Amino acid sequence: MSVAPKPTPGGECPQCWAHAHDKRIHKALKGRQCEPCLDHLHNGCPVLVPKKPSFWW
Repeated sequence: MSVAPKPTPGGECPQCWAHAHDKRIHKALKGRQCEPCLDHLHNGCPVLVPKKPSFWW
């Protein structure tokens, strides 16, 4: 049984979101460090999903 991945919310990096919520991605690494995750950890996320504008007043 597979579960459809959740869409990336606004303000989040699609790669970081997928790696955080899909355990199959890191399962293949068998305990080793994930190079894309380490790159984003040290250098930041290059692409963020735009947030919807919020208005309050």
